[in-house]
Parts: sequence; C-alpha cells; structure tokens
Amino acid sequence: MTKTLVIPGRFPSLNEVIEAAKSHYGAYSKMKKELTLSVALQAKVQGLKAVEGRVRVTFYWYERDARRDVDNICSAGTKFILDGLVEAGIIADDNQKTVVSLAHHFFVDKDNPRVEVAIEDL
Repeated sequence: MTKTLVIPGRFPSLNEVIEAAKSHYGAYSKMKKELTLSVALQAKVQGLKAVEGRVRVTFYWYERDARRDVDNICSAGTKFILDGLVEAGIIADDNQKTVVSLAHHFFVDKDNPRVEVAIEDL
C-alpha cells in the first residue's frame, strides 16, 4: 500500500543550506529543526499512519519554475523529509534497513509548488 504526503511550498536548495551553515554556527541546526518538525506536523495533520518494515520512497518535486538544478532541489529536502517522517513515527528509521529505495521526479507548477512524497510499504 502507498501513502502520500503533500508538503506545500519548496525546500531550500543545497546551496542555500550550505550558505546558512557558513553564515552562523547555529543557522543550519535551526533550519533543519524547523523543516523537520514542519514535515512531521504535515504528516500528522494529513493523517498518515505508521508503516511497518521496509519502504520505497518516491519524491515528486513541483517547482514554480525550471531554474534550479535537480540536485539542488532534492538534496537538502530529502534529508529534512525523511527525518520528519521518522520524527512523526511514519517510518521507523531512515537507514538502509528501512528505506530501500529513493526515486525523484521533477515538474514545474508555477501556481502550486510542492513536494509529494509517496511511501510504499514493501
């Protein structure tokens, strides 16, 4: 069975995360904590139930335009999303024993940027 989490907006690019980390010693930590908790809250609000065992996770990244490189779009966001799913108790861990596959697909939706996360239990 596949469960889908929809996260409105977009995540900071890897370049933005690196810049934050360079700007102040606590900036990255604050960013990670806020985004991880935001994902966990979205999972709870959307009523996602825990998945037992191994999962395959597919990310559908909807950007408002095609300016950002795909690696910049998904690098930091993947980390924050997986950590948020663990925080919410949706998946047990984000290690290789639990998450056996990640896939990414990229689209443009200028009116509704978002990330759709499909969690398939195996």
